[in-house]
Amino acid sequence: MGSEVSKQIQRRKAVSVEKQMLFDLNENCGEIFPGCDYRPTDRKNWMASLGPKDLHINNIVWPGTHNSATDRIGIPCISRPFAQCQTLSVYQQLVLGTRVLDIRVNENNHVCHGILLTYNIDVVINDVKKFLFETTSEVIILEIRTEYGHRDPPEFEDYLEEKLGMYLIHQDDYVFGKTIAELLPKRIICVWKPRNSAQPKPGSPFWSAEYLKDNWIDTDLPSTKFDSNLKYLSDQAPVSSRNFFYRVENTVTAQPDNPVVCVRPVTGRIHGYARLFINRCFAEGCANRLQVFSTDFIGGDFVDACVGLTHARVHGEC
Repeated sequence: MGSEVSKQIQRRKAVSVEKQMLFDLNENCGEIFPGCDYRPTDRKNWMASLGPKDLHINNIVWPGTHNSATDRIGIPCISRPFAQCQTLSVYQQLVLGTRVLDIRVNENNHVCHGILLTYNIDVVINDVKKFLFETTSEVIILEIRTEYGHRDPPEFEDYLEEKLGMYLIHQDDYVFGKTIAELLPKRIICVWKPRNSAQPKPGSPFWSAEYLKDNWIDTDLPSTKFDSNLKYLSDQAPVSSRNFFYRVENTVTAQPDNPVVCVRPVTGRIHGYARLFINRCFAEGCANRLQVFSTDFIGGDFVDACVGLTHARVHGEC
């Protein structure tokens, strides 16, 4: 009993120390980077505003959400605080400027986060289609994976093709060098990551797991996650010379050996440091590697940071 109490005290101290480290780094280094002052006038149509003929797929900094469809997961005030990573619906996220969605499904076509369930995948698909109907030049990376511990939904590729076929950009390495204008009217890069079925093949309407990569660091320590994100990003090739998307997640994850296990207070330890992270990317010489940047509980400032850096790239400012 005494050793467990001592362990909890040490864990709390470690969290406190690392929160202070990020705070101090932000105070000393700031949040300045090329494009940091840019604010899109219309987040819903920010790609259209930057110019589809000027936006190359591999040059975009894509604002994304982690566990995108968890706004109504679980039971409010009971299980929801342990699994909810977004409060906005998928449609609301897209209107805010999100362009990468992380969707987890089970064998019954329901969205889930671990063992907790929420609505049917139809809700997500309808939100995506509504957004695409209301816009003309916005491209989305739609990642759908079978959640750990579950089996693939039956005939899922047929379902997706039936619902989204007219929008799907087929798997092709040449897409990364193209502009949005060259891809239109196709507007969804759908990355399908099954657990039991075969991966999508070249030329398929769906993209295999190797086209959206990341290095998941499972920690609730914010400075550890921040530094690890920088390290792994630095190991990547520049966006101009790779044919896959690489994701950095500006999140930390609750750990079972820590008394604080609700998502919001834990991920809040790093949530406010997205602009600092971009600043440090330039300081460390890896800003030309940043591509997909995701977060929990996405807000307008996070979107603006990604769009601002994209604007700077388009105009040759970095």
